[in-house]
Formats: sequence, structure tokens, C-alpha cells
Amino acid sequence: MTTPNLTLATALIALIAAPGALHAETDAGDIVVTATRSEQPIEEVGQAITVIDKALIVQRQAQTVADLLSTTPGVTASRNGGVGGFTGLRIRGAEGEQTLVLIDGVRINDPSSPGGGFDFGNLLIGNINRIEVLRGPNSVPWGSQAIGGVVNIITEAAGAGNSINLRAEYGYADTAQGVVNASFRAGPVAASFGGGYFRTDGISAFAGGTERDGYRNHGANGRVEVALSEDIAVDLRGFYSHGRSDLDGFPPPIYAFGDTQEYSTSQELLGYAGIRAKLLDGRFSNRLAFTITDINRDNYDPSFGTAASFLSRGRVERFEYQGDLQLADQLRAVFGAETEKSRFSDGFSTQKTGIDSVYGQLIVKPVSALTLTGGLRYDDHRDFGSETTLGGNAAFNLAGGTLLRASYAEGFKAPTLYQLHSAYGNAALEPERARSVDVGIEQALLEDRLTAAVTLFRRKTRNQIDFISCTGDSTPKCVGRPFGTYDNIARARARGVEFELTAKPTDTLTVDASYSYIDSENRSAGSLNFGNALARRPHHSVSLSADYAPAAGLSFGGTVQHVGDSFDNAANSRALDGYVLVGLRAAWRFDSRFELYGRVDNLLDARYQTVADYGTIGRAAYVGVRAGF
Repeated sequence: MTTPNLTLATALIALIAAPGALHAETDAGDIVVTATRSEQPIEEVGQAITVIDKALIVQRQAQTVADLLSTTPGVTASRNGGVGGFTGLRIRGAEGEQTLVLIDGVRINDPSSPGGGFDFGNLLIGNINRIEVLRGPNSVPWGSQAIGGVVNIITEAAGAGNSINLRAEYGYADTAQGVVNASFRAGPVAASFGGGYFRTDGISAFAGGTERDGYRNHGANGRVEVALSEDIAVDLRGFYSHGRSDLDGFPPPIYAFGDTQEYSTSQELLGYAGIRAKLLDGRFSNRLAFTITDINRDNYDPSFGTAASFLSRGRVERFEYQGDLQLADQLRAVFGAETEKSRFSDGFSTQKTGIDSVYGQLIVKPVSALTLTGGLRYDDHRDFGSETTLGGNAAFNLAGGTLLRASYAEGFKAPTLYQLHSAYGNAALEPERARSVDVGIEQALLEDRLTAAVTLFRRKTRNQIDFISCTGDSTPKCVGRPFGTYDNIARARARGVEFELTAKPTDTLTVDASYSYIDSENRSAGSLNFGNALARRPHHSVSLSADYAPAAGLSFGGTVQHVGDSFDNAANSRALDGYVLVGLRAAWRFDSRFELYGRVDNLLDARYQTVADYGTIGRAAYVGVRAGF
């Protein structure tokens, strides 16, 4: 994107802001659960967390979770084509599969994918009520994969009374979406159920193609809580998503990337069944649960028949216990135990593994302004053995609205079943390991109308698993692997700084801004790519949003997002140019039950790529209506 366009984009936001309502993504006094896996005031957490609440989700009008998260500090996303294409999310320069993703407390990372990462391509906003993004390793409470960070997604829960909420939207490329959510309370039962449908003709996944690659998705979610007594409750949760995405591939006779009739289907099913009990006059909270994650993926190529050309089946079953004990007024312990079984099938063979874990954390407040948190985790994996993880952080609330934060955290990622036991597998793999430190300061001014924060971080990762060639290699790891295998050969380093600013100059205007500088580098000794930037990690990213509500029920807003240059490959031989995206939005609540809204995405019709040779959506307009009863 040229400098004049960047200037124009900034000017558009300035015009919106010139007269003053979005709110801070993270409000003082907010309660978060992602840091310790238990409720904790955010001002008592020494780690960097961004909270996106329901009001902000509604205000931004984003279609996908990835689009919304890409405007938060330290987070970048890449997508293979339009909506529904494979989407990877990277936090602070870590690999996409080093981000742990949770939906209603259930891990949804794909056990059937080579790296075990989660594809955000199928995750639409739908009935999502809240998202917490923790930046940095956090394996003590959460275990494997929490190296880059944790994305904790929470769907709609039952409200105070009975309600039905509807949303319908239509726009660019014959895109249509419908979402419904109903909640009710009857005696000891509180329930919330939702469903959604999405379809679009899309764009060509191949940047130079002419054939549109469409996408379809339907899904449902539900939460039911039954209070057996004042201190005991049964908790049931479910999430289902089914997507069909058209693909482009490498058709004959030249087998170059181009338009094809290929498509893929994916099915994601999550389940949670638990019981909660409070003992010792409420000082001792207990939770016992069984969770399941089941993900199926199939690829089809009609030119070769109707049978799937590729399939994978992944399933994770987990039993978990967690206790939260208030030992004294200023001393609290959070601890737990888990046992997990996972399996993967590619249609030819089935592989299984398991991991048993225990963890414990202490939260201490030696003085009212200071909170110290420290923890330890032990994991016993049936393939690679044991792993011990440490972590600690401090939050110091000074007079005058100043918050000081500091943390040391470790993370690990267990080898996936594919990396261990597939045709390219290596049963001798060790887990990836990371260590990170960050420090930050947050300052509130002008009676909390202005809040500014800065965070510096540094992370080192070793034993990263990478694919290697076995040509001419007769070492044991390559025996029976003529085409290559996986090995613990990679090291990486990431360091950077994150700036955040929230201003509310008047009751009708709110401005949010963030800037992230991330330097992520290959530190694998002996590698031809030593010293290179990691692929698809831009050094610079900026987000600026403003929302103005001149009258009750009426609001206008806009977002400018700048993403800097990066490289598409490890060799740094394929560049991805930086770009600027501008979006405008408006909403009008013309009745207590109805709201009309609309937006224009990519207003300047920027031409850019987040993955080389894959297209992106140009200027696009959408209108919709919300109704609540």
C-alpha cells in the first residue's frame, strides 16, 4: 500500500473521530479466567491479556474470529483465499500451531493435523459472547501448545430471563448469514442454545483465478446448567460446526497452481460434561469434567471420482479435576489433575497416545496493591516421557492509576500423532520448549478517560519440530523414511514491544489504538535460514478504531489496520508487501427490539496477499438486522 493511501486511511478515521463509542477492550475491574484457569481480576494478573466483550463484538461487525483478533496487539493472521480458507493465527511471532485455542473451556486444537494447530477458517463470530487473548506462554495451567499464547472463546450463556436474539446479514459475493440464540431459566435450569448458517460465492482462492471458490457453514452451540443445590451444579456444553470450502489446486497437465473443482469438508464437535461443588462455606471450589474434541476433515477432487482423496480423523478425550481453595484472606491455591487420550486416523492406520498431568498455582497478596502468582506443572507423555513447566508473574497497582506488570513463563508443545507415527513420523521426538519474559506498565489518566499501556517481551524457543530430508541420510531416524521425517532441529527467537491506547474524550466518542513491533528470527544453528525472519511474521502492525454515537441508538465507526512487509517462506526469497485496510460501519437502533447495521470492508480496495498466490477480498459491503425479544 502506498504512503498516500495510508495518509488517506488515517484521515478517514480522523474524520470519524472529529465530532467522539467503542469502549476499552479491557476494562479495569474485568474478571478473566485465562491466566490461572480460574476467575481473577485483570488488574491482579501480571501477564498481557486483551478482553473482547459482547459489546465490542457487536460494534465491530466482523464476520470471523480471525478478522476480529487480527486487530489486537501482537496478533497476525494469514488466510488461504476468502472466508473459509485455511486460516492461521500467530501470537507474538510464534507458530500458528503454538497457539492454544479453547471454546467454552474445551481445547479445540486439531489432533489430526500435522502440527496440531487449529484452523480458524471455520470459526465465525456466530454466538460468541466473549474472547480472552493471553499473549505469551502459559503452559502451567493449560499444558501443551500454549507457547505463543491462549485464545479463550466463550459462547452465549443463559441471561437473567428468557430471550430470543436473531441476526441476518447479506452482502458482497451473495454472502448471506443467519444467527439465532435463545436462552431461558426455569427453576434450577438455565440454558442457552444457538445456531447459525453462512454461505458465500466467495472469491478465487488462487490470486490469478477467475472461478469463484465458495464456502458454506452451519453450526450450533448450547450450554445447560442445572443447580442441584446452592453449592452443587451440573454443567453441560456443546459446540458443532460443519464447513464446505471450495479449493484451488494443481491441475494437469502442467500441475501449476490454478483453478480446480476440488473442495474440502470439515466437522468440529466439542462436548463438555461437568459438575461443580463448593465446600467450606464457599472457600473451596471444585470442578470435575469430561471433555471431548472430535474433528473430521476430508478433501475431494471430482475429476478423480466421488471418493475422498484425503481424509483425517482426530479425537481427544479428557478427564479433568480442578480445585480452587482460599487458604487465607491473602493466599489462594489453584490446582488440578488431567488425563488425556488422543487418536488420529488417516484411513489407513490409527495411532494413539496419552498424557497425564498435575499442576498447582499459588496466588499471594502480601499487600493489597501487589499480587504474586507462581505455578508448576508436571506432564507424563506416553511417547516422549515427562515435562516440567514453571511460571510466575507479578502485578503491582500503584497510586495514581499506575499498574506495573512482569512475568516469566514457560511453554511446551508435545509432538503430534502425525509427527510421531505417520509415514513421515519420528517416535524419538521431544517436545518443543519455550521460555519468555515480559514487562509492562499501564497508566490511567483524566479520570480513566485515557489509558495507555506498553509491554516489552522476549521469547526463546528450542527443539522446534521441522521436516527434514532423508536423502543420503542413513541415521536411525531416517530408516524407512526415504522421503523425509520430522526432527527437533529448529530454534527461534522473538522479541518486541506492544503499545495500546484507549481514549474517551467525550461520552459519545471512543478511540482505540495499538501498535506492535515483533522481531521473530530463525536461530537454528547450521541452517541455511539462520538469521532469517520467520515466515509470515510482519515486523510492524497498527490498528486504529474510532466509534461515535451522536444520538441514542445511532453510531458510526471505522477501523484502519496497517500490516507491514513480511516473507512467505523460511528462505526469505518470497516477499509479501505490507498493506492498509480501511473499514467503515454504522448502526441504527430504530426500535427497542430492532437494529439495522451496515459496513464497508476494505474501503480503498487494497490488493494484497497474506499467503503468496492466494487472493484476498477487495472492497465489500454488507447490511444486516438484529432483533431481540
